[in-house]
Amino acid sequence: MEYEITDEQSGVARRIAVFGANGPTGRLLTGRALAAGRLVTAVTRRPESFPLQHDRLRVAGADVLDPVAVDEVIAGQDAVLSTLGVPAGKEPITTYSQGTATIVAAMRRHAVRRLAVVSSSGVDPQSYSDGGFLFNRVLLPYVTRVAGRTLYDDMRRMEQLVGDSGLDWTIVRPSGLYHRPAPTDYTVVDGHADGRFTARVDLAAYLLALLDDDRHIHRTVGIITTTDTPTLLRWLRTEALAGR
Repeated sequence: MEYEITDEQSGVARRIAVFGANGPTGRLLTGRALAAGRLVTAVTRRPESFPLQHDRLRVAGADVLDPVAVDEVIAGQDAVLSTLGVPAGKEPITTYSQGTATIVAAMRRHAVRRLAVVSSSGVDPQSYSDGGFLFNRVLLPYVTRVAGRTLYDDMRRMEQLVGDSGLDWTIVRPSGLYHRPAPTDYTVVDGHADGRFTARVDLAAYLLALLDDDRHIHRTVGIITTTDTPTLLRWLRTEALAGR
């Protein structure tokens, strides 16, 4: 599909590619981007299951590890937003680093500069003031060093690759993701954000806002939600095993 940008749209809409678009955060991001007048290419391995439709939306069936498919997606874009996510497991994980390497290579070929990737606060685990003994001393070490070790190792490789890319990048580290119906006055800080949870809708809103804000270029930032956050028990029951 070829988009047509009118003079009226030229100062508002931008062409963006969303990788990991079929995950919970990716769908929210795609929907918000379309509502904001963006021209969106939603990239997913399962295009037949993508639920959104719009005249400014192109759904691209592509594997992020396929250089030819990714190259075709990147051509003509203004920015790339990655919400790639894979389940934690004991086996080695390479999707974050290898997939991002494929994206970065295509962006360089097509002179696309703006890149934002979603990582995790678990890449640099630190205690939280509201965490308590169970969370800080038991759950957090287990998740980051045992259950999710290979996942966070690959995220670290991804972050290193992005930082060395030479692009206009931002690395976004949310805390534990959960669902809420509408965005809040979320908090964004350089480095570690002292909060255990991030609403997916806040993460999506911030990723979209990055397109019009150069303050966090070449920065790694933490984003947290401080309003109506779940209890640890509720989060473990409803969200801990859910996808990104």
